[in-house]
Amino acid sequence: MITTQQNPAFVGDDGQSTTSTLAMSSLPGQPPESRDDSETEADKSGTGQRETWGKGVEFLMSCIAMSVGLGNVWRFPFTALDNGGGAFLIPYLIVLFLIGKPIYYLEMVIGQFSSRGSVKVFDLCPAMKGVGIGQVISISLVTTYYVAIMGITLRYFYDSFRTPLPWSECRPDWGAHCVASSQGNTSISISGSSSFSPATINLESQQEQMPVASAELYFLKEVLREKEQIADGIGLPNWELVIGLFVAWLSVFLIIRRGVKSSGKASYFLALFPYVIMGVLLVRALTLPGSLNGIYYFIKPNWEKILDPKVWYAAVTQCFYSLSVCFGNIIMYSSFNKFGHNVHRDATIVTALDTATSLLAGFTIFGILGHLAHEIGTDDIGNVVKGGAGLAFISYPDAIAKFKKLPQVFSVMFFLMLFVLGIGSNIAMTSCTVTAIRDRFPNFKQWQCALLIAVISFLIGLMYITPGGQYMLTLVDFFGASMIALVLGIAELYTIGWIYGTDRLCKDIEFMLGRKVGLYWRLCWGIFTPLIMTIILIYFYATYEPLTYNDQTYPAWASGIGWSITAFGIMQLPIWMFVAIIRDPGNTLGEKIRGAFRPKKLWGPMDPLLREQYNKEIEHELMPKRGKGFWSSIKQNIFG
Repeated sequence: MITTQQNPAFVGDDGQSTTSTLAMSSLPGQPPESRDDSETEADKSGTGQRETWGKGVEFLMSCIAMSVGLGNVWRFPFTALDNGGGAFLIPYLIVLFLIGKPIYYLEMVIGQFSSRGSVKVFDLCPAMKGVGIGQVISISLVTTYYVAIMGITLRYFYDSFRTPLPWSECRPDWGAHCVASSQGNTSISISGSSSFSPATINLESQQEQMPVASAELYFLKEVLREKEQIADGIGLPNWELVIGLFVAWLSVFLIIRRGVKSSGKASYFLALFPYVIMGVLLVRALTLPGSLNGIYYFIKPNWEKILDPKVWYAAVTQCFYSLSVCFGNIIMYSSFNKFGHNVHRDATIVTALDTATSLLAGFTIFGILGHLAHEIGTDDIGNVVKGGAGLAFISYPDAIAKFKKLPQVFSVMFFLMLFVLGIGSNIAMTSCTVTAIRDRFPNFKQWQCALLIAVISFLIGLMYITPGGQYMLTLVDFFGASMIALVLGIAELYTIGWIYGTDRLCKDIEFMLGRKVGLYWRLCWGIFTPLIMTIILIYFYATYEPLTYNDQTYPAWASGIGWSITAFGIMQLPIWMFVAIIRDPGNTLGEKIRGAFRPKKLWGPMDPLLREQYNKEIEHELMPKRGKGFWSSIKQNIFG
């Protein structure tokens, strides 16, 4: 007897059943499994009732909104500039080909195949559950300061409606060295880093040497009200930024309150609107005198740097963070896909579009900075460049202030674009945390969980909008995001590629999508991607230098807090490995250890009929692998 799979969660985007479920023999109901590993009812239900995207394109748009964010606009252009200009594209594209695209596709596949979030997906290897929990901790920390940046963006967005622009003129209390940004001959002459946090400077030492643009003083004295050193304490939040922070979190909550049903609808605007604004700004930039000099400065190759290991390290980190891989977001989004959705196509589109957007943003930003250099009468465009948030809140406002016609219009457009880009990324990060919690506690309603996270994150975010907030932001970004994500990302790659197995992963893809996996993917997942990431981690620690901000080294107590944050995230690995071994029902320690590194009995597709068929097929496929020698097993894992 032949039956057709009717569950809409396991039907392809074309409305038809997926290749692996076109016809299935009638199967008896799956008997309940008994296992002492504290599985929740959501584990055991196997009903396939997880909500799905309304349309497949909503998943694609959400991934675009997530991956195309602030890093494309203010990080990539200056990372490229500092690492060889146009020549940087060669290592970046190679890294994208060997790291970015393979990880993106891998995370899409594993999330869609299992319909599990970033924590429960490690049912494929319970001993490594700490990877998922650590990633949720990391992404939750990132969320708290990311929305604080959105609060600052909203402050500038509001100020953009004022005439004249408030940063275009000097104020009496800023000192005699202030030069109005609305005039020519302003100069922001100290180039900042291309890190996430603002690349600010010591004003007193700077004022002894040169004029300071009013746009820079406005950012430091009026918006941040920044303290000179962290030893002075962080102070109280700026009430204007508190309003911005509240509005930003309210926006995130309203969009995710109904899960993918609401965020999927918002994804069209969040993904496409920034390109409209970016296109308008690029056209405007190209009409300004000096803009082409700025673009040429951006793409001019410095071939000597291509052999510098720092350039390759920069390419890896830029690709890693720009695409948001190894944070759990991609796994979470793809877990709401229909079983047969074509994630291979989507991974190709998103990774290519992410790179194209970075280039488009670079042309736009440097076109405008080229005009800024033209206005102040210098040929050295590097003289007006600030990286990181210094671009968004110093260099660009300084350039806008010099526009003769409608500077408010272009200021409103720019900061609205930044806000939409940031919200699109933050929706994914917050949803990742919500999904991890609701996978564990399925009776916790979506809006309740989203509201709880928004309130807690808002309260934590108040720390970042104090006069000492940028010191704390830099600290948490480095120790809570960069260091945790790199270590856990590598653990994720080895877990899926070698413990679960590249060969089994490829068989899962064939079962789900009905397509063979090429040698490129096998080599990347099995060898190149984890190996390169391991080398990067070694290089990171070999070249580690104490964290600084404004050329000030953090005091010992602050570094202690930072390393404690890192340890808390990474220690989830051994903690949950120990828990998994203890919980495994094996009789001896050896059996418990082996059991903890094997997939759970209910691992596989959520639909019980699909899972039963999958278990039969995978058992048949894995039979030839057993009993082989060490090298034969390695060869089969990579080549099949």
